[in-house]
Amino acid sequence: MTGIANVWELATRNMRQSGIAVAFVAIVALFSVLNSNFLSPGNITNIVLQYSYILILAIGMVLVIIGGHIDLSVGSLVALTGAVAAVAVIKGGQPWWVGVLAAIGVGLLAGAWQGFWVAYVGIPAFIVTLAGMLLFRGLTWVVLDSISLSPFGGTYYQIANGFQNGLLGGMGFDVFTLVIFAIAVVGYAVMQWRSRMAKLRYQQVVESLPLFVVKIVIVAAIVMWFAWQLAHSRGLPNVLILLAILIIGYSVIAQRSVFGRHIYAIGGNLHAAQLSGVKVKTVNFWVMANMGFLSAVAGIVYSSRMNGAQPGAGNMFELDAIAACFIGGAAVTGGVGRVTGAMIGGLIMAVMSNGMQLMGVDQSVQQVVKGLVLLLAVAFDVYNKKRAGVAR
Repeated sequence: MTGIANVWELATRNMRQSGIAVAFVAIVALFSVLNSNFLSPGNITNIVLQYSYILILAIGMVLVIIGGHIDLSVGSLVALTGAVAAVAVIKGGQPWWVGVLAAIGVGLLAGAWQGFWVAYVGIPAFIVTLAGMLLFRGLTWVVLDSISLSPFGGTYYQIANGFQNGLLGGMGFDVFTLVIFAIAVVGYAVMQWRSRMAKLRYQQVVESLPLFVVKIVIVAAIVMWFAWQLAHSRGLPNVLILLAILIIGYSVIAQRSVFGRHIYAIGGNLHAAQLSGVKVKTVNFWVMANMGFLSAVAGIVYSSRMNGAQPGAGNMFELDAIAACFIGGAAVTGGVGRVTGAMIGGLIMAVMSNGMQLMGVDQSVQQVVKGLVLLLAVAFDVYNKKRAGVAR
């Protein structure tokens, strides 16, 4: 028989996702009260531009963590791929797309290199990527000859700094931005309705219809408010379009593909996955190779944002990406996590950093706060597991 869930049942059924959503809303509300400029159109646009590369890394990192691994090399690989692009475009005078392809090629090669050692040699990912962190950082210094290269200019610069606006006009705001977000809201509503109907057909628990409608309305209001802020600033950022494509694509891969289910199976119970016929080595190889690809994408975005490449670029990015995943509900032991959760975790980190910067908080204090938030997020995960064990 189909069950109809109320608000409390929905919240307690998935404490990880509901908990981080509530935390995110609370943090946004806190900084909006403490600083009137926090929710201004210009600052919201800056948050998107400044932290997009961390969100891109978090997409790949959450898959790595779900599979029971970790990757410490992504920051160094961001630097290396950005350096390769800079050498091709700035030093070599090649078109922007040559730099992009060169960076992606290096990222895939580096990811495949690490995937080989993890999947086929059997060395733990922690050790392999720790070595990769040192190796890729050293190669960055070699590629750049220990100097910075800038500026990119032109189309490459527009990857992370350009906007789509004025295509449909508007009086003081960009209509195109609003139309794109409205289409996204409609698409979200349709997918949620189809998901609800599928659950009903299989007699699974769903929320009541009024609660379902309220959820859609709240999400639509938040998304359109966000779109309104962007439309009143500089329009739709190019990097946000890229990020949306990656989030949708990897959410489908993680939740609806055989490859995604195999990642969850390996992280949840490796021995059972092997007995079930999952090609563990192949899956682990492609998980690491994919992380190299997304590190290259993040390297392109970051070097475009900075309008140049530096030997020290990407420092500590791996820790921000890992923190975003754990804050977003990924389990330390693997087998649990979502791309959307990692995005919320990344946004929590971004909002905290931006809010504290606006308030003039010292950098050392910011690091302390981030560390405490990460510790509390993992403690919350451990508490939920113990609570679930007691309930069973």
